[in-house]
Order: sequence, then structure tokens, then C-alpha cells
Amino acid sequence: MYGYMYYGLDPTVILLLIGMVLSLVASARMKSTFRVYRDIRSDSGLTGAQVAQRILYAAGITDVRVVPVSGSLTDHYDPRTKTVSLSQDIYGKASLAAAGVAAHECGHAIQHARNYAPLRLRSAIVPAANLGSSLAWPLFVLGLILSVRPLLTLGILLFSLAVLFQLVTLPVEFNASSRALQMLESTGILGTEERSGARKVLRAAALTYVAALASSILQLLRLIILAGGGKRRD
Repeated sequence: MYGYMYYGLDPTVILLLIGMVLSLVASARMKSTFRVYRDIRSDSGLTGAQVAQRILYAAGITDVRVVPVSGSLTDHYDPRTKTVSLSQDIYGKASLAAAGVAAHECGHAIQHARNYAPLRLRSAIVPAANLGSSLAWPLFVLGLILSVRPLLTLGILLFSLAVLFQLVTLPVEFNASSRALQMLESTGILGTEERSGARKVLRAAALTYVAALASSILQLLRLIILAGGGKRRD
């Protein structure tokens, strides 16, 4: 059973390679776009932290803190602590990239304040998705080795939770970017041409989430194909 795997002839590896290429291309585009607009100063001269604070104030949100965080492109919003964390390239920089990223993270804070359903769903499935990501492959491989079909099925189901998380993430991220651009316009933080630059940064970031979902779906397809191959050999 599964003889082709023993000889290293696993044709489904091509699915992993395709996913890796998609992720690498999306990541490279994001980094290159970010570098371009990181060096273009906004006319307002507002730093990422100031942009975030102004947007939160305009949205009527007074219980969210804006804090610096180490690293690059490590910006995020934590609904548990109501904290917008901005990286060193964003927090104290007055660039188009800083304004776009800071506004995006505030978009998540606005989603939280407005009880945005997809955000609530994503938060709810985080524990299950983390469990699925950590246990899916060990259980599946064990099922392959021992030829135990229930383990194969359980591995596929657990990995499906991780794919579901990636799927729910897309509307959350797209909506946050939409809210960000609207707030940048309504508050007058960026002019029309400047918003075009911020939009390019956010679109490049969105592609990384699309690539992550595509990669996860390809991995899930690989699991299903491998499980099906084992069934034919039973």
C-alpha cells in the first residue's frame, strides 16, 4: 500500500510546489510595493500612529490603544486587548505605506466595534483552526503508515478547519482595507493621488491572503488525493 510514496514517487508534491510559488510571488510583490511607498512621505506629515489615532477618533472609538511593536510588517489588531500594534516602519513614519497600513489595522478595530460578523466568525474558529493546523499532518501521516483510514479522514477534517479559517479571513481583510481607504478619504489624511499609493499597498497585502488560501486548498487537495490513492490499494 502507498508503494509510490516509499519510492519517493509522490506526484502530489507538485501541488505543494505550486502553493509555495504562489506564496513566494505574493510575498515578493507585497515587499517590493511596500518598499516603494515606504519611502514616499505623505503631504500631511502624519505618522502611522497619528493616522491611527485620528481614524479611531473619527470613528468614535476611544477604548483602543495604538502601540509600537518590533519587527517589519508585524502590524495587527488584537480584539482581546483592543490594541492596534504598528511595526517600526509604520508607527513613527509619515509615509503613504504607513498611512495605508495603520488605517487598515484601524479598519479591524472598526469591524470589532461594529460587531462585523465575519470578524466574529474568524475569532470564534481560531482555536479550532490552530488545532487543525498542528494535528492534521501528524495524524494523516500516521494513518498512511498504519493504513488506518479513520486517521486519514480525521487528518483531512482537521486540515479543513485551517482552510476554513483562511477562507473567512479574505472578507475580513478586504473589508478592513475598504474601511481604511474610506477613512483616509473622509478624514482628509491623504489626497486623491496619495490614496492611490495606499491602495496599491493594501492590494499587494491582500494578495498574500489570497495566495495563502490557494496554498491551503492545494494542500487539502493533496491530502484527499493521497487518501484516495490509499483507498484504491486497500
